[in-house]
Amino acid sequence: MYLSLVGLTRGGAMTEFQEKLRQQHEESLHRELEALLSTADHADAQSSRKDFQGFQKLFHRFLQVKGPSVEWSKINRPPEQSVQPYEKIKAKGLPADISTCLSKLAVVKLNGGLGTSMGCKGPKSLISVRNENTFLDLTVQQIEHLNKTFNTDVPLVLMNSFNTDDDTKKILQKYKHHRVNIHTFNQSRYPRINKESLLPIAKNMAVNGENAEAWYPPGHGDIYSSFSNSGLLDKLITEGKEYIFVSNIDNLGATVDLFILHHLMSQPADKRCEFIMEVTDKTRADVKGGTLIQYDDHLRLLEIAQVPKAHVDEFKSVTKFKIFNTNNLWISLPAIRRLQDKNALDMEIIVNPKTLKGGLNVIQLETAVGAAIKSFSNAMGVNVPRSRFLPVKTSSDLLLVMSNLYSLDAGSLTMSKRREFPTTPHVKLGSSFTKVQEFLSRFDNIPDMLELDHLTVSGDVTFGKNVSLKGTVIIIANHGDRIDIPAGAMLENKIVSGNLRILDH
Repeated sequence: MYLSLVGLTRGGAMTEFQEKLRQQHEESLHRELEALLSTADHADAQSSRKDFQGFQKLFHRFLQVKGPSVEWSKINRPPEQSVQPYEKIKAKGLPADISTCLSKLAVVKLNGGLGTSMGCKGPKSLISVRNENTFLDLTVQQIEHLNKTFNTDVPLVLMNSFNTDDDTKKILQKYKHHRVNIHTFNQSRYPRINKESLLPIAKNMAVNGENAEAWYPPGHGDIYSSFSNSGLLDKLITEGKEYIFVSNIDNLGATVDLFILHHLMSQPADKRCEFIMEVTDKTRADVKGGTLIQYDDHLRLLEIAQVPKAHVDEFKSVTKFKIFNTNNLWISLPAIRRLQDKNALDMEIIVNPKTLKGGLNVIQLETAVGAAIKSFSNAMGVNVPRSRFLPVKTSSDLLLVMSNLYSLDAGSLTMSKRREFPTTPHVKLGSSFTKVQEFLSRFDNIPDMLELDHLTVSGDVTFGKNVSLKGTVIIIANHGDRIDIPAGAMLENKIVSGNLRILDH
């Protein structure tokens, strides 16, 4: 049914038959959702009803979509003035009263993700990344330092998901005596739908047992409606907050930048910029990252999922699309309120197919927070230094941020002054390092990497204490072999392979 409907709509306007089919799908979905709500207690049913209303809107648009959401021929590079170099914004300097600007800011961290890809249970933000500090610890330290330094009160807002909310709230107790007010709200909980029937696979509203795989948090584009539904949006506006700085909690480079904040606050009222997207120059590692384009006279975020297959290589080219979205965003709170009230936020739907453990094919309908850029007035990009994009998605990223390449100060990581060039080494660790616990067990301590350019490690490899890596180092233990790099070893431009066991005598 799903294929017949979508296949037909690709051909142009909806026929009467297709329209009937669409209505049937929507009515069936509505009945199923009502049946699910009847299994919930009163409080849960109320919040879930709001979630389901959002889901039904998304589902309606999903059925309406006719083909790719962009016409390739209409894509242009953004005009020069719409993506400003960071240096130009920094050159303005800072006003004497930067604390006045800070008093109008709140920091929002996207905290809905689990650490499963790194072999951890619970919220990803609770993984230790540096000196026993978690992502959340570092975030709190950064904002507390800001509040103390400028005698201000920038609150921290965490957007949790139903997966991370309970564990995160337990941990928040430990920050009670820190100088930072912490608020949380939950992003929506949406039902995964069967790819064939387009109906929810959930049997009831529970999120565990047979239902564990039935629900999902619908991508960070959900921030606008869930923030509004939570009442927190209005609370912050009442407190005089004008902007939020939004970023992923696992991006350790996403600190509050005073120059960008000042730029926002210094615009004339009628030219107020309502949305800034921080972008940075693409390298070969970032070819899949979303990019800013000009489309129908608006700045727009183009994600790889929206690109017609024939143009994917062009999209990945570093020459045509030179920048990508870091997902560090500065957004006007009154503008969010206005667009929510008018139901005017237009974000492309990302259809995310999944295969569950039992082999069932489902789809998740998602949106991305940056995709709303086209709905805001005077939106712009700022091309920031690469140091503002330091995500930790894998154990290879974790090795970099735990090493002496970075210095830690008040929760912020900065590239060590002792490193002679500003780019980070390219690190590829094999599958034996994927899980954090196993990764940690393979290092007596983290090697000296100040002069490293490239590291590839594959197979059963361990590192002794005080190892130093320089230039290009490749260590490959074949299946059945093991390599122990001895304590104090210095490897410079070396390939190590075969079997190397260091036995204690």
